[in-house]
Amino acid sequence: MAELRPSGAPGPTAPPAPGPTAPPAFASLFPPGLHAIYGECRRLYPDQPNPLQVTAIVKYWLGGPDPLDYVSMYRNVGSPSANIPEHWHYISFGLSDLYGDNRVHEFTGTDGPSGFGFELTFRLKRETGESAPPTWPAELMQGLARYVFQSENTFCSGDHVSWHSPLDNSESRIQHMLLTEDPQMQPVQTPFGVVTFLQIVGVCTEELHAAQQWNGQGILELLRTVPIAGGPWLITDMRRGETIFEIDPHLQQERVDKGIETDGSNLSGVSAKCAWDDLSRPPEDDEDSRSICIGTQSRRLSGKDTEQIRETLRRGLEINSKPVLPPINPQRQNGLTHDRAPSRKDSLESDSSTAIIPHELIRTRQLESVHLKFNQESGALIPLCLRGRLLHGRHFTYKSITGDMAITFVSTGVEGAFATEEHPYAAHGPWLQILLTEEFVEKMLEDLEDLTSPEEFKLPKEYSWPEKKLKVSILPDMVFDSPLH
Repeated sequence: MAELRPSGAPGPTAPPAPGPTAPPAFASLFPPGLHAIYGECRRLYPDQPNPLQVTAIVKYWLGGPDPLDYVSMYRNVGSPSANIPEHWHYISFGLSDLYGDNRVHEFTGTDGPSGFGFELTFRLKRETGESAPPTWPAELMQGLARYVFQSENTFCSGDHVSWHSPLDNSESRIQHMLLTEDPQMQPVQTPFGVVTFLQIVGVCTEELHAAQQWNGQGILELLRTVPIAGGPWLITDMRRGETIFEIDPHLQQERVDKGIETDGSNLSGVSAKCAWDDLSRPPEDDEDSRSICIGTQSRRLSGKDTEQIRETLRRGLEINSKPVLPPINPQRQNGLTHDRAPSRKDSLESDSSTAIIPHELIRTRQLESVHLKFNQESGALIPLCLRGRLLHGRHFTYKSITGDMAITFVSTGVEGAFATEEHPYAAHGPWLQILLTEEFVEKMLEDLEDLTSPEEFKLPKEYSWPEKKLKVSILPDMVFDSPLH
């Protein structure tokens, strides 16, 4: 639960913001990390020392549900001559280390990132006659912060978040997000490390898909050229009724399609509802005491395996891959939008699970035949995986959000894979790698063409390539919510 108050009003656990005339006693009591970020805010808004602020009543470090201690809201006059409209500017406090005493973030020194290394910002177009900023962006930012704290996946400029719901719970077409550097906020050196500022940019579904197929930075650049879609400062207008491709039809063919053909996709992995079965291994072999390995059900990835997959998602197996953000699947609870990620104590990094088997005791095994299972949203990304990644000599990873398993598709040009042309299906514990040749990728793209229009087929849907001993099923979400997966 949160409350709205001026940032200069005394809160239950924090002193007032030290504005230009703040008493020295308040400045000395004010948390140093928070003080440093407020300094950057005061640089931009010297006339707004006490902006309206949404604050968590019970702080996260006291057991509250909201990781962000505060979200400050400023009024920005913009610059009409530069196509920058007047807007509300939201700035978060809590993803970075505000306190330096390990109550939330581990202090690792002043040279590296503070906490997760960034704070979120959001720019919302001010409606005519609007005297106070809407508070729903603060709830949105809390939802993204929960995802970061619980998954420990950090954000980077160019990342995307598939939200599947209007950001303000209206009928708006703005239902997803891209992230980019805030155009005004400069990186801040705090006593606990460096903080950068990533701005949330609301986008339509068609723009999200283009970012997935090509890359987020390319779509952000297109949005900057269309004033109604964001303009130079990428200001979100929840009343925007047209995509950039409807506003300028040439953008799709001349910029996006050519970019996909030339560059491929920068998206190297997603968290998804997925699973895989070894069809060449009888069920009774799961208990074969002669094999020191773990099955695809109910076993946890070791810490080292998890870090390998995490790095696959962040940087990829080859040089020049950018970090990626797994899509967030929000759910409704008490009127707020938030993610389904497991709690921090139940994360894959947990050392308390007796199901974890040391990495050294897990052997890589070759499989003869495999069955891949995806929900509809994940399955719709398979053509992207094949056309945008593998045909460009890259890889693509699905990491399960409902169980500790992963599926990585690799091309013949990817180094470091344990799947080979001789043994194209290989598993390291519950991490499956599938090596696909260019010829087979082209064949799969033909057979999977209807996945690009998923609304036209009914679930379940099955695809099979007997000569390759590979089967792919697209299944309802409820299948992956069962304990078996």
